[in-house]
Amino acid sequence: MAAQSSWGLVASTAFAPAVWGTTYVVTTLYLPPEHPLWSGLLRALPAGLLALTIGRSLPRGAWWWKAFVLGALNIGVFFPLLFLAAYLLPGGVAAIFGASTPLIVAALALPLLRERPTRWRLAWGALGVLGVALMVLGPDAALSPTGVLAGIAATLCMALGTVLSKRWGRPVGPVAYAGWQLTAGGLVIAPVAVLLEGPPPALDVSAVAGYAWLGLVGAALAYTLWFRGVGQMPTGAVAFLPLISPLVATVLGWAVLGEALTPLQGTGFVLALLAVACAQQTPSRVTNRRLAPRESVG
Repeated sequence: MAAQSSWGLVASTAFAPAVWGTTYVVTTLYLPPEHPLWSGLLRALPAGLLALTIGRSLPRGAWWWKAFVLGALNIGVFFPLLFLAAYLLPGGVAAIFGASTPLIVAALALPLLRERPTRWRLAWGALGVLGVALMVLGPDAALSPTGVLAGIAATLCMALGTVLSKRWGRPVGPVAYAGWQLTAGGLVIAPVAVLLEGPPPALDVSAVAGYAWLGLVGAALAYTLWFRGVGQMPTGAVAFLPLISPLVATVLGWAVLGEALTPLQGTGFVLALLAVACAQQTPSRVTNRRLAPRESVG
Protein backbone atom coordinates (compact mmCIF):
# COMPACT_ATOMS: atom_id res chain seq x y z
CA MET A 1 0.00 0.00 0.00
CA ALA A 2 2.90 2.34 0.81
CA ALA A 3 4.41 1.69 -2.60
CA GLN A 4 1.12 2.56 -4.27
CA SER A 5 0.80 5.85 -2.38
CA SER A 6 4.44 6.61 -3.17
CA TRP A 7 3.91 6.11 -6.89
CA GLY A 8 0.70 8.13 -6.63
CA LEU A 9 2.72 11.03 -5.21
CA VAL A 10 5.30 10.63 -7.99
CA ALA A 11 2.55 10.66 -10.63
CA SER A 12 0.83 13.76 -9.25
CA THR A 13 4.15 15.60 -8.91
CA ALA A 14 5.17 14.54 -12.42
CA PHE A 15 1.97 16.14 -13.73
CA ALA A 16 3.62 19.55 -13.25
CA PRO A 17 6.60 19.11 -15.59
CA ALA A 18 4.36 17.24 -18.03
CA VAL A 19 2.11 20.32 -18.27
CA TRP A 20 5.16 22.60 -18.46
CA GLY A 21 6.19 20.59 -21.51
CA THR A 22 3.14 21.96 -23.36
CA THR A 23 4.44 25.54 -23.08
CA TYR A 24 6.38 25.44 -26.37
CA VAL A 25 3.39 24.26 -28.44
CA VAL A 26 0.94 26.65 -26.73
CA THR A 27 3.33 29.57 -27.19
CA THR A 28 3.93 28.72 -30.85
CA LEU A 29 0.28 28.26 -31.76
CA TYR A 30 -1.62 30.72 -29.61
CA LEU A 31 0.43 33.41 -27.85
CA PRO A 32 1.52 36.78 -29.30
CA PRO A 33 5.18 36.61 -30.41
CA GLU A 34 8.12 38.50 -28.92
CA HIS A 35 6.59 39.07 -25.50
CA PRO A 36 8.41 36.62 -23.19
CA LEU A 37 8.19 38.91 -20.14
CA TRP A 38 4.49 39.62 -20.51
CA SER A 39 3.91 35.92 -21.17
CA GLY A 40 5.65 35.09 -17.90
CA LEU A 41 3.70 37.78 -16.05
CA LEU A 42 0.30 36.75 -17.44
CA ARG A 43 1.08 33.16 -16.62
CA ALA A 44 2.19 33.80 -13.03
CA LEU A 45 0.39 36.73 -11.44
CA PRO A 46 -3.30 35.90 -12.13
CA ALA A 47 -2.66 32.29 -11.09
CA GLY A 48 -0.91 33.46 -7.93
CA LEU A 49 -3.74 35.79 -6.94
CA LEU A 50 -6.27 32.99 -7.56
CA ALA A 51 -4.27 30.57 -5.38
CA LEU A 52 -3.98 33.21 -2.64
CA THR A 53 -7.75 33.65 -2.70
CA ILE A 54 -8.34 29.90 -2.45
CA GLY A 55 -5.59 29.30 0.12
CA ARG A 56 -6.60 32.26 2.32
CA SER A 57 -3.21 32.58 3.94
CA LEU A 58 -0.50 35.24 3.79
CA PRO A 59 3.13 34.83 4.85
CA ARG A 60 4.10 35.67 8.43
CA GLY A 61 7.39 36.80 9.92
CA ALA A 62 10.45 35.54 8.07
CA TRP A 63 8.26 33.89 5.47
CA TRP A 64 7.69 37.26 3.78
CA TRP A 65 11.28 37.36 2.56
CA LYS A 66 11.52 33.59 2.12
CA ALA A 67 8.43 33.59 -0.11
CA PHE A 68 9.90 36.46 -2.12
CA VAL A 69 13.23 34.65 -2.57
CA LEU A 70 11.55 31.39 -3.60
CA GLY A 71 9.09 33.23 -5.85
CA ALA A 72 11.94 35.04 -7.56
CA LEU A 73 13.98 31.86 -8.08
CA ASN A 74 11.16 29.53 -9.13
CA ILE A 75 9.03 32.04 -11.04
CA GLY A 76 10.18 35.66 -11.35
CA VAL A 77 13.69 35.04 -12.66
CA PHE A 78 13.18 31.52 -13.98
CA PHE A 79 10.29 32.32 -16.35
CA PRO A 80 11.99 35.18 -18.27
CA LEU A 81 15.28 33.27 -18.52
CA LEU A 82 13.43 30.19 -19.75
CA PHE A 83 11.60 32.17 -22.45
CA LEU A 84 14.83 33.96 -23.43
CA ALA A 85 16.68 30.67 -23.83
CA ALA A 86 13.81 29.24 -25.87
CA TYR A 87 13.83 32.27 -28.19
CA LEU A 88 17.61 32.27 -28.70
CA LEU A 89 18.24 28.51 -28.87
CA PRO A 90 16.08 27.12 -31.68
CA GLY A 91 15.39 23.44 -31.93
CA GLY A 92 14.83 22.90 -28.21
CA VAL A 93 18.51 23.13 -27.30
CA ALA A 94 17.48 24.94 -24.10
CA ALA A 95 16.13 21.63 -22.80
CA ILE A 96 19.71 20.41 -22.43
CA PHE A 97 20.27 22.74 -19.51
CA GLY A 98 17.04 21.68 -17.82
CA ALA A 99 18.16 18.07 -18.13
CA SER A 100 21.16 18.84 -15.90
CA THR A 101 18.84 19.81 -13.01
CA PRO A 102 19.26 16.46 -11.15
CA LEU A 103 23.04 16.82 -11.12
CA ILE A 104 22.92 20.46 -9.98
CA VAL A 105 20.37 19.64 -7.27
CA ALA A 106 22.64 16.83 -6.08
CA ALA A 107 25.55 19.28 -5.82
CA LEU A 108 23.47 21.85 -3.92
CA ALA A 109 21.81 19.31 -1.63
CA LEU A 110 25.15 18.29 -0.12
CA PRO A 111 25.97 21.67 1.54
CA LEU A 112 22.39 22.93 2.01
CA LEU A 113 20.54 19.75 3.03
CA ARG A 114 23.43 17.52 4.09
CA GLU A 115 22.15 14.92 1.64
CA ARG A 116 24.91 12.93 0.00
CA PRO A 117 24.03 11.96 -3.59
CA THR A 118 24.08 8.24 -4.35
CA ARG A 119 26.02 6.82 -7.27
CA TRP A 120 22.75 5.32 -8.46
CA ARG A 121 21.06 8.68 -9.00
CA LEU A 122 24.20 10.38 -10.29
CA ALA A 123 24.51 7.69 -12.97
CA TRP A 124 20.88 8.05 -14.01
CA GLY A 125 21.27 11.82 -13.97
CA ALA A 126 24.10 11.58 -16.47
CA LEU A 127 22.03 9.22 -18.61
CA GLY A 128 19.12 11.66 -18.49
CA VAL A 129 21.33 14.46 -19.81
CA LEU A 130 22.53 12.18 -22.61
CA GLY A 131 18.97 11.17 -23.49
CA VAL A 132 17.71 14.75 -23.73
CA ALA A 133 20.83 15.73 -25.68
CA LEU A 134 20.08 13.06 -28.27
CA MET A 135 16.49 14.31 -28.48
CA VAL A 136 17.12 18.02 -29.03
CA LEU A 137 20.61 18.43 -30.47
CA GLY A 138 20.47 18.13 -34.20
CA PRO A 139 23.24 18.76 -36.72
CA ASP A 140 21.89 22.27 -37.37
CA ALA A 141 21.58 23.30 -33.71
CA ALA A 142 22.70 26.90 -33.22
CA LEU A 143 24.24 27.93 -29.91
CA SER A 144 23.76 31.60 -29.03
CA PRO A 145 26.12 32.62 -26.19
CA THR A 146 23.35 34.71 -24.61
CA GLY A 147 20.92 31.83 -24.95
CA VAL A 148 23.41 29.42 -23.39
CA LEU A 149 23.94 31.76 -20.41
CA ALA A 150 20.17 32.17 -20.02
CA GLY A 151 19.66 28.41 -20.10
CA ILE A 152 22.36 27.81 -17.50
CA ALA A 153 21.03 30.58 -15.24
CA ALA A 154 17.44 29.29 -15.53
CA THR A 155 18.54 25.80 -14.52
CA LEU A 156 20.52 27.12 -11.55
CA CYS A 157 17.49 29.14 -10.41
CA MET A 158 15.16 26.16 -10.53
CA ALA A 159 17.65 23.84 -8.82
CA LEU A 160 18.37 26.33 -6.03
CA GLY A 161 14.65 27.05 -5.61
CA THR A 162 13.93 23.31 -5.30
CA VAL A 163 16.63 22.78 -2.68
CA LEU A 164 15.68 25.86 -0.64
CA SER A 165 12.01 24.81 -0.74
CA LYS A 166 13.09 21.51 0.76
CA ARG A 167 15.36 23.16 3.33
CA TRP A 168 12.83 25.72 4.57
CA GLY A 169 9.83 23.41 4.49
CA ARG A 170 6.25 24.39 3.71
CA PRO A 171 4.46 26.22 6.57
CA VAL A 172 1.02 26.24 4.88
CA GLY A 173 -0.96 24.10 2.47
CA PRO A 174 0.33 23.62 -1.08
CA VAL A 175 -2.30 25.92 -2.64
CA ALA A 176 -1.39 28.92 -0.46
CA TYR A 177 2.31 28.09 -0.82
CA ALA A 178 2.03 28.11 -4.61
CA GLY A 179 0.07 31.37 -4.38
CA TRP A 180 2.84 33.05 -2.40
CA GLN A 181 5.49 32.15 -4.94
CA LEU A 182 3.47 32.77 -8.10
CA THR A 183 2.37 36.19 -6.82
CA ALA A 184 5.87 37.14 -5.73
CA GLY A 185 7.28 35.95 -9.04
CA GLY A 186 4.69 37.90 -11.01
CA LEU A 187 5.48 41.06 -9.05
CA VAL A 188 9.18 40.58 -9.82
CA ILE A 189 8.46 40.32 -13.56
CA ALA A 190 5.91 43.18 -13.76
CA PRO A 191 8.22 46.26 -13.69
CA VAL A 192 10.74 44.61 -16.01
CA ALA A 193 7.99 43.71 -18.50
CA VAL A 194 6.65 47.28 -18.56
CA LEU A 195 10.14 48.74 -18.86
CA LEU A 196 11.43 46.47 -21.63
CA GLU A 197 8.30 45.46 -23.54
CA GLY A 198 5.97 48.40 -22.95
CA PRO A 199 2.21 47.92 -22.60
CA PRO A 200 0.71 44.42 -22.65
CA PRO A 201 0.08 42.87 -26.07
CA ALA A 202 -3.39 42.74 -27.60
CA LEU A 203 -5.05 39.40 -26.91
CA ASP A 204 -7.44 37.52 -29.16
CA VAL A 205 -9.56 34.55 -28.14
CA SER A 206 -6.76 32.07 -28.88
CA ALA A 207 -4.27 34.02 -26.77
CA VAL A 208 -6.71 34.23 -23.85
CA ALA A 209 -7.24 30.47 -24.07
CA GLY A 210 -3.49 29.89 -24.20
CA TYR A 211 -2.80 32.06 -21.17
CA ALA A 212 -5.71 30.44 -19.33
CA TRP A 213 -4.16 27.00 -19.90
CA LEU A 214 -0.66 28.12 -18.89
CA GLY A 215 -1.97 30.06 -15.89
CA LEU A 216 -4.72 27.88 -14.43
CA VAL A 217 -3.33 24.45 -15.27
CA GLY A 218 0.36 25.14 -15.98
CA ALA A 219 0.86 27.43 -12.99
CA ALA A 220 -1.86 27.33 -10.29
CA LEU A 221 -2.54 23.56 -10.42
CA ALA A 222 0.90 22.43 -11.56
CA TYR A 223 2.86 24.38 -8.96
CA THR A 224 0.48 23.31 -6.20
CA LEU A 225 1.19 19.67 -7.03
CA TRP A 226 4.88 20.38 -7.58
CA PHE A 227 5.47 22.06 -4.21
CA ARG A 228 3.51 19.32 -2.46
CA GLY A 229 5.79 16.74 -4.06
CA VAL A 230 8.94 18.71 -3.26
CA GLY A 231 7.95 18.70 0.41
CA GLN A 232 7.24 14.96 0.59
CA MET A 233 9.57 13.27 -1.91
CA PRO A 234 13.32 12.73 -1.55
CA THR A 235 15.24 15.61 -3.10
CA GLY A 236 17.18 13.37 -5.48
CA ALA A 237 14.02 11.71 -6.80
CA VAL A 238 12.00 14.89 -7.37
CA ALA A 239 14.96 16.51 -9.14
CA PHE A 240 14.57 14.04 -12.04
CA LEU A 241 10.97 14.89 -12.81
CA PRO A 242 11.74 18.08 -14.82
CA LEU A 243 13.20 15.73 -17.46
CA ILE A 244 9.58 14.99 -18.37
CA SER A 245 9.15 18.51 -19.81
CA PRO A 246 11.42 18.04 -22.86
CA LEU A 247 9.92 14.57 -23.37
CA VAL A 248 6.41 16.02 -23.61
CA ALA A 249 7.61 18.97 -25.70
CA THR A 250 9.28 16.61 -28.17
CA VAL A 251 6.22 14.37 -28.52
CA LEU A 252 3.90 17.36 -28.99
CA GLY A 253 6.27 18.93 -31.50
CA TRP A 254 6.14 15.72 -33.51
CA ALA A 255 2.39 15.10 -33.13
CA VAL A 256 1.01 18.66 -33.30
CA LEU A 257 3.60 20.77 -35.12
CA GLY A 258 4.73 18.11 -37.55
CA GLU A 259 8.37 18.18 -36.43
CA ALA A 260 10.46 15.20 -37.52
CA LEU A 261 11.48 12.61 -34.92
CA THR A 262 14.57 10.69 -35.97
CA PRO A 263 15.59 7.24 -34.67
CA LEU A 264 18.38 8.93 -32.69
CA GLN A 265 15.82 11.21 -31.02
CA GLY A 266 13.65 8.20 -30.28
CA THR A 267 16.59 6.53 -28.57
CA GLY A 268 17.17 9.67 -26.51
CA PHE A 269 13.50 9.72 -25.53
CA VAL A 270 13.70 6.15 -24.20
CA LEU A 271 16.93 6.86 -22.28
CA ALA A 272 15.53 10.00 -20.64
CA LEU A 273 12.28 8.25 -19.70
CA LEU A 274 14.26 5.33 -18.27
CA ALA A 275 16.36 7.73 -16.19
CA VAL A 276 13.25 9.35 -14.68
CA ALA A 277 11.68 5.99 -13.80
CA CYS A 278 14.80 4.36 -12.38
CA ALA A 279 15.72 7.41 -10.29
CA GLN A 280 12.50 6.88 -8.28
CA GLN A 281 13.80 3.49 -7.13
CA THR A 282 16.24 2.76 -4.34
CA PRO A 283 18.59 -0.17 -5.09
CA SER A 284 18.15 -3.09 -2.69
CA ARG A 285 21.84 -2.94 -1.72
CA VAL A 286 21.43 0.65 -0.53
CA THR A 287 18.22 -0.18 1.34
CA ASN A 288 19.80 -3.18 3.05
CA ARG A 289 22.84 -1.11 4.02
CA ARG A 290 20.60 1.46 5.68
CA LEU A 291 18.57 -1.17 7.53
CA ALA A 292 21.52 -3.30 8.65
CA PRO A 293 22.49 -1.25 11.76
CA ARG A 294 18.87 -1.17 12.95
CA GLU A 295 18.47 -4.90 12.52
CA SER A 296 21.68 -5.65 14.42
CA VAL A 297 20.54 -3.52 17.38
CA GLY A 298 17.43 -5.62 17.96
